[in-house]
Amino acid sequence: MPDPVVPPTPPVPLAALLAREDLGLRQIAGPSDPSTVIHWAHTSEMADPYPYLLGGELLLTAGVHIPEAAGSGTYFDDYVSRVVAAGGAALGFGLAPVHDTVPRALVAACDTWELPLLEVPPRTTFSGVARAVWQLMAQARHAELRRVTEAQQSLAAAASRPDPVPSVLRQLAQRVGGRAVLFGPDGAEIAAAGRSTERAAGGLGGLEVRDALAGLARVVRPTTQVPSPGPAPTGQAATAGPGGSQPVGRPAPGGGRTSPTTTPQGAPAALSHAAPASATDTVAGVHLAAYSLGAGRGFVLGVAASHRDPGDHTIASVAAVLLSLLTGEHQSGSEAARSSALVRLLLGASAEDVAPLLGGRRWVVVHARLDTATAPDPVAASALGAALGSPLVDVARDVVRVLLPAEREPGPQPGWTLGVSAVAGPAEWAVADAQAERALARARALRAELVRYGARPALTDLVPEADAEAHARALLARFENAPALTDTLRTWLSLHGSWDRTAVALDVHRNTVRQRIAKCAALLELDLDDPDVRMELWFALRRP
Repeated sequence: MPDPVVPPTPPVPLAALLAREDLGLRQIAGPSDPSTVIHWAHTSEMADPYPYLLGGELLLTAGVHIPEAAGSGTYFDDYVSRVVAAGGAALGFGLAPVHDTVPRALVAACDTWELPLLEVPPRTTFSGVARAVWQLMAQARHAELRRVTEAQQSLAAAASRPDPVPSVLRQLAQRVGGRAVLFGPDGAEIAAAGRSTERAAGGLGGLEVRDALAGLARVVRPTTQVPSPGPAPTGQAATAGPGGSQPVGRPAPGGGRTSPTTTPQGAPAALSHAAPASATDTVAGVHLAAYSLGAGRGFVLGVAASHRDPGDHTIASVAAVLLSLLTGEHQSGSEAARSSALVRLLLGASAEDVAPLLGGRRWVVVHARLDTATAPDPVAASALGAALGSPLVDVARDVVRVLLPAEREPGPQPGWTLGVSAVAGPAEWAVADAQAERALARARALRAELVRYGARPALTDLVPEADAEAHARALLARFENAPALTDTLRTWLSLHGSWDRTAVALDVHRNTVRQRIAKCAALLELDLDDPDVRMELWFALRRP
């Protein structure tokens, strides 16, 4: 049976047409399968309708073409077999004016060939049936467009969250009712969302389905290598084009899985250098799809769902575009300049020499932490850098550091707590880094979205730099090998002696803060309740 050339409209379930009371249609033969759909209605009184069918039709006939002695021969069997061969979805037989009842031989033939047969009552015209089909299609199209629009909005909102990639995957899995996976260039799962991967084999997280989805991802991953000998990944490869996805696989004997045999260019799949943009497959009753993400970096989006609804491909394509933007790095002049700056630094150039290549001579350092308990991943960090306006991003455990040109004013970012340094030149980047760290600690303690390090003229400007550093070293000499005490004392003083807020800023228990401050007082042999002592210590602790 040829693949039906379906129109760009959602199919109509045959059950929905039968449910129309105004039509009065009744199924009298063939399987009652809820998944049976029709793509259009067509009327024909030809004895052999095969040349005039595209597939997926509800073929309507009043039996004008039936000869008088048809019941005693193979006419009906031949007729139904040709309808099935053409890909017809169902047959509607109209009562009156030619036939008062549906011929028994036609009922038997439809049962034999498993073609749904509908009885059309005399009061129902074929044009009325066709109009009902188009009405149902319009309703389905409207519902599909609304579903796709809502999905697009939710996916775009997910992409703007602090954890964009997991959020997009979660939203996609929810919209298609299945599982969404992001595969890296090496084929490993970077992130996944949706139904549990611990289900038994054959489920959405079953081993067979997981392996099949990973194999489908290899089909669409760009490569210039010849695959190693072994079983080829099964799937139905498809290339995106103006009309959507064009399958190039061949149905496997007995149904079920399909296996790609040639690429769109006609070369053997194992030797092809070009990969399709998307591929589909069905394994253990689970529908699989894989989408190559843009920029040709090898990232692949995989989707597994127990059913495939109209609009699922469009929704997954929107998610693929968003993930392409989130995972891709576009080669440009600025990226080449950053690469040049890195090489020069590695070869011994100073920060002052390479700063112009990075975008300026005056900078701020931003430290950021997610408001959730999860550590930021590289993709979330890159998204934060893009939101702030800089690609110079570093992930250090639970803190993201961003080097930002001073003219780009950093603002609060949803889901993040930020600490911003004072403006500094390349020679003071290390100082600015320490300032941003302190500002972040203060922001977390105050539960503020963003705190900037104060840079106004202060007492330190009245003391020569060398004298200030000498005084700080002498006063804090006993803390030289105890950085935890130094950090605790600095944070405690910055928060006006608050035990609770200091504990929050340092991620320790309040009793730990009390013990450390008591130890500081003992080592210094000073009264930390004395405001003059606190001022002197703060003056010393502000030195980098």
